[in-house]
Amino acid sequence: MKILSYNPGHDGTLAYLVDGRLVISIEAEKDSHYRHSPLSILDVLSIFGDIAELPDILCRGGWWPGNNNLTEQRLISGYYGIGNDDMVISHEHLFGKKVHYFSSSHERSHILCAFGMSNFPKGTPCYALIWEGVFGSFYEIDNELNITKIADVMPEPGHRYALLYGIADPTFDKSVAEFSRLSDAGKLMALASFSKRNKPTNEEEKLILFLMQDCKHLKPLQCQTLKDYRHYNIGLDDVEFRNFAGIFSDRIFERFYQYAKLNLKRNMPLLIAGGCGLNCDWNTKWKETNLFSEVFVPPVANDSGSAIGTAIDAQLYFTGDPKIEWSVYSGREFVTNGSYDATLFDEYEVSYEMVSEMLANNLILGWVNGKYEIGPRALGNRSILAEPFQDSTRVRLNEIKQREQFRPIAPVCMAEDAEKLFSCDRPSPFMLYTKLVSTDNLAAVTHVNGTARVQTVSSETNNHLYNLLIEFKRLTGFGVLCNTSLNFNGKGFINNISDLADYTVEHKLDGFVIKERCYMLKSSPYYHKYLTMKNRNNDLLIQR
Repeated sequence: MKILSYNPGHDGTLAYLVDGRLVISIEAEKDSHYRHSPLSILDVLSIFGDIAELPDILCRGGWWPGNNNLTEQRLISGYYGIGNDDMVISHEHLFGKKVHYFSSSHERSHILCAFGMSNFPKGTPCYALIWEGVFGSFYEIDNELNITKIADVMPEPGHRYALLYGIADPTFDKSVAEFSRLSDAGKLMALASFSKRNKPTNEEEKLILFLMQDCKHLKPLQCQTLKDYRHYNIGLDDVEFRNFAGIFSDRIFERFYQYAKLNLKRNMPLLIAGGCGLNCDWNTKWKETNLFSEVFVPPVANDSGSAIGTAIDAQLYFTGDPKIEWSVYSGREFVTNGSYDATLFDEYEVSYEMVSEMLANNLILGWVNGKYEIGPRALGNRSILAEPFQDSTRVRLNEIKQREQFRPIAPVCMAEDAEKLFSCDRPSPFMLYTKLVSTDNLAAVTHVNGTARVQTVSSETNNHLYNLLIEFKRLTGFGVLCNTSLNFNGKGFINNISDLADYTVEHKLDGFVIKERCYMLKSSPYYHKYLTMKNRNNDLLIQR
């Protein structure tokens, strides 16, 4: 059975399943398009170049009814709804072929994405938590895949969380915005790690009550009532605001934790879905509660997984099976036939030894291999790699990425070394948990609170990157590298050589590696220093 599913809204995505296997997931923001982009006509047309046959089932994820005309409203499920009555099932014609048409709610897409991608066998009773910009709810899933909402614990946890960043940011126009900025939640997550106190002031307690008030939607305009509060437009460098960011983050988690502690049965598995599933601190806290036998968070916890979730929901409806086979590397192959100014680069055949030596000598490289990652985290196929030992490397990486210096840089680590270096005693292949760093030697990837958002790699999960880590460990004693996403600021992963060459020149990367070839920027002072060292040692590089 072939299922083509699409989520047209922000984080627009197309997903294609064949006989229970995820063949490809294409996100509109990837290939250097703006973050959170909706699907374009070109995105929709291009999917037919990636599939061998027309689908048997065409799916559309649910969304806000107000955004659709009356005809569309009859064909699209809504944002809310967890039962079969919230589905739309009919027939449509696609290129002259009659196909099944399926639509279910956005709410169901999150739950089914998490369950279908988890390792929980079909029929496993479990809980699900959806927390994102709008939802903040617990659910119970029984052994027949019936979903029951247990409680709406808090409205808009993701929006309220990000809104705190906007309150402090004088560049955020609170009088115009209808919602918090989608990029602010990740920034507040970074700032929260700077917190050095856990007790709010009286004024901060009032601010917490304001942000966590029980109303359907809290508009940024309403925050103008806080203009006399200390944190209003204070700026993101203020020490006391950073302290409060951690306090507020803990307070949101505490509300959900206390509900779970008082109302949920112990030792059942927990699925986490929604954009808040990308908050590594909260994911770690859920594991540390020991309330649940297992916690699973998909790498596409945000809306980038909605198309996959709707496809899984359709597969469940038509076959009774909610489980799929999948790889996090299910995006598109890198495009190497674009044009760029080759005179700006030295080109070499490359080995793991050569790349490791460059990284050990402080060069920072783009690293491209195979298909891009699904979801927002670079996991070694569209990455920028660097040595992890010096804090100056973190500073330079944030300059290259043109982002705030308070943003942390994540490590990628050989799985067998993760427990020793990061207190990580189980695989963490999707960079979704924070762990305490156990050594003083990894300054570039150690955040201010002593933690790191670690990704573990084995020969099975990413053999290409794993082999590089083996060689880097042979040279330096550490199978760890800095790993951050290869993208223009505010855009999705770079996926063609033209953009990558432009990025290297404009953002001052030292070069990039695509499979077995590297392209080194001739004007890079770090590359020039490396060449001088090689020449001094009579170890000349041979261009191909």
